[in-house]
Amino acid sequence: MKMAVEGPCVLRDLLGSESEPGWKDEELCVVGVFGKTAMLQGSWEKCRLVNSLCDRHVFPLFHRAAERGRERSLFQAYYEQDSRVLYLLLTGVSDSGQLCRACEELSQGVSHAEAHEWWKDEEKLYCMHLLYLFSVCHILLLVHPTCCFDIAYEKLFRALDSLRQKVLPSLKAPLKDCAVGLDWKLNARPCPPRLLFVFQLNGALKVEARGPGQAVPEKPKKHSPKRRLQHALEDQIYRIFRKSRVLTNQSINCLFTVPANQAFVYIVAEQDEDPIGMLLEGLRHNCTLKESETVVPVSGPRRFQMMRHTRQLSFTVESNTNVSGQLVDCTLREFLFQHVELVLTKKGFDDSVGRNPQPSHFELPTYQKWVAVALKLYEIIIENKDDDPPAFPGAFPPKLLANMKVLEGYLDADTKFSENRCQKALPMAHSAYQSNLPHNYTTTVHKNQLAQALRVYGQHARGPAFQKYAIILNEDCYKFWSSGHQLCEERSLTDQHCVHKFHLLPKSGEKIEPERNPPILFHNSRARSTGSCNCGRKQAPREDPFDVKSANYDFYQILEEKCCAKLDHIDFPIFQPSTPDPAPAKDEASTVPQEGEVEVEKLTVKEPQTQGESTSLSLALSLGQSTDSLGNYPADAHAGGDNADPVPAGQVKGEKRPSLTDRQASTVEYLPGMMHSNCPKGLLPKFSSWALVKLGPAKSYNFHTGLDQLGFIPGTNYLMPWDIVIRTKSEDDGDLDNNSWPAPNKSIPGKRSAVVIGRGRRRDDIARAFVGFEYEDSRGRRFMCSGPDKIMKVIGNGPKESAVKALNSDMPLYMLSPSQGRGLKPHYAQLMRLYIVVPEAPLNIVMNPQVQPGPPPCSVFYPEKQEITLPSDGLWVLRFPYSYVTDRGPCYPPKENQQLMSYKVMRGILKMVNP
Repeated sequence: MKMAVEGPCVLRDLLGSESEPGWKDEELCVVGVFGKTAMLQGSWEKCRLVNSLCDRHVFPLFHRAAERGRERSLFQAYYEQDSRVLYLLLTGVSDSGQLCRACEELSQGVSHAEAHEWWKDEEKLYCMHLLYLFSVCHILLLVHPTCCFDIAYEKLFRALDSLRQKVLPSLKAPLKDCAVGLDWKLNARPCPPRLLFVFQLNGALKVEARGPGQAVPEKPKKHSPKRRLQHALEDQIYRIFRKSRVLTNQSINCLFTVPANQAFVYIVAEQDEDPIGMLLEGLRHNCTLKESETVVPVSGPRRFQMMRHTRQLSFTVESNTNVSGQLVDCTLREFLFQHVELVLTKKGFDDSVGRNPQPSHFELPTYQKWVAVALKLYEIIIENKDDDPPAFPGAFPPKLLANMKVLEGYLDADTKFSENRCQKALPMAHSAYQSNLPHNYTTTVHKNQLAQALRVYGQHARGPAFQKYAIILNEDCYKFWSSGHQLCEERSLTDQHCVHKFHLLPKSGEKIEPERNPPILFHNSRARSTGSCNCGRKQAPREDPFDVKSANYDFYQILEEKCCAKLDHIDFPIFQPSTPDPAPAKDEASTVPQEGEVEVEKLTVKEPQTQGESTSLSLALSLGQSTDSLGNYPADAHAGGDNADPVPAGQVKGEKRPSLTDRQASTVEYLPGMMHSNCPKGLLPKFSSWALVKLGPAKSYNFHTGLDQLGFIPGTNYLMPWDIVIRTKSEDDGDLDNNSWPAPNKSIPGKRSAVVIGRGRRRDDIARAFVGFEYEDSRGRRFMCSGPDKIMKVIGNGPKESAVKALNSDMPLYMLSPSQGRGLKPHYAQLMRLYIVVPEAPLNIVMNPQVQPGPPPCSVFYPEKQEITLPSDGLWVLRFPYSYVTDRGPCYPPKENQQLMSYKVMRGILKMVNP
């Protein structure tokens, strides 16, 4: 033990080193030192106390604290061979250096709960080291920077006593093979240790000096004021420990003992209040040479004695002399060694009181035996080595971890109070969550109610357990919601929630089972509306649709069999599979452009193109249509703006032959949704969301009475006239283009007229067509519009307004219904049909419907056949889709605060070309 003699060492190094042959049989007394130190610079510390007891400069007065995690042990050890005393110093967060480091770490954005948990972990670690001290020491010194007893030690000692009783079986097991006495093996300690208290005065006791004129008291007191204070503290400490049952009559069962007839409290006298001045005075006294002194190097114990002499530490020299009959106060070494002599002389501590005191066990070990026992206990208590490995490195073993739960009830009173407070707040938070709740509700309602519950919980819950029980509240509310109260999150195409609780959809051929958990049901929002068939002659109630097929196809197919089946149809092309198991097309980002990219493409295409160069006509070309039958039209078929000029006749560029991919639709993959501007090219859906029906010949429409169908508001069932100029060529106009655009805005009164242009003569005929934009609301109320913001109202024989304004404008897809209900929510009517009366004349009317069902960027929807030529002499009805759905979801109807003009049918829906 040469290293231990020359200086301090870490306890693990002391236990792991081999002792020298001359030391192995020495009997020793083990003294443990623990407690608190003040935060003031230069304050009295435990290291200085050991230095004074050994009269050597053993421990440095100013040292840096070890980093946390580098050395788990908080012990420092020093063995004084002359007195055969081994000193064990325990440091922790109660010391000034460790406390400053801990405060620096916790000031870096650590929450209150985390900081509290960190402090409690440090306190538990400190308790485990204290338990080790109480298991290997004969005498314990509790040092305190003030002369007032800290009542918190009573709680700490009760926790240690309970912990020791719990872990005693784990401590006795490794001592079976040690060469110590049977009592030591049974009790896992050499004796019940004696606890001594060392307090610092810190200016609390002031004794006024008597002046020369003051009289001497008649009867001087026997004890000095400091000694009387020591006696008062002894009585107070003993009474507190006896009341709390920390001390009992039988000392063998106690965590520690205090002597009944010896002093166990010592007060260190006051030091210099100016530590800097004290150090400067010491330097001045030691470094200044007098005339009679010579320069002699001083080192070792002599150097420390010179420094001690200059500082006049009261616990190493006598503080008072025997004046007026008072007893002389002993030094700290004398105070301690009167108890050490009882250990070294093997008398032991007889601290049991009562009528029948039982002697406690006592054993004075040799150095070698003590090191063997201390090493075993160090591995169990400090290093946590056990048969069962811990859950993770650095954690306590399972047995020890279960026993450490005893500490929480004693040490963590804040958490105990906080948990009781938070547990009382949980029922109030649960009531706040469940108040005014429907039986089934959505995620939004759940989150709103949970936020209300957390607000109520935050008003009553306090302390470090706040976050823990807030998580429990969140989990409880989620369990309540998910166990039978969760509403189906699916929304209909009209933005209505499904009213069923969480359920599964039936598969093909599977029956509906509402009693199953989860039930198997179809979606239902309980919202019903009234809709008309493809031709508009028959109305029927319809359920709120949740998929595009039921919205745009199934409902109309049911009415088709009852009303429109015998009418002429122009069928739109749909997917024709060539394999028995076709697959839907995958949504690939490389093939499907984003919605915002459509607008960029419109702006970049500025040069007019012919039909063969336009990519939008690839599907039309694949269906066998030629550019001759379509005539000239704006370059961008989707833009519909005013800047798209027609290509002049005679300036047709060379046509580019379409590729095979553009000409023929796929027969293996189908389009899962509707046709729109952002869907993959060359794909067709399984069904068409549009319908084009012929009600009859042109003469079946009566201009004076209007349409004879159900649901129309009176005065709104008329179609607007559209006068079309039919130009006939003369001999001089042979170079003119027959396919030039008509001029619908240049209407000429009268049916026939002759116009002379230049030298040639040409006769222009007028043909009258009729157009009507029909809107329908959810209650089946129908009306026509004569303009973007004008509902038709006819009084008399037919409308007088022309259809030119409506055809040259973007018509709104939704309008406010003229028959609003009593509720505050507005009712919208949707453009559902376009009526066209094509006269029996040498002309072709081309239909190109394009719908933008939302504000940009939004896809533009169109039928599977973009350019539709209507034959002459017919009353045609184009039925628009009820819902517009892309692969990213449905385009919902407008809300109250949205602009209706953002939802529109683009201009240029009808154009006339000469045959």
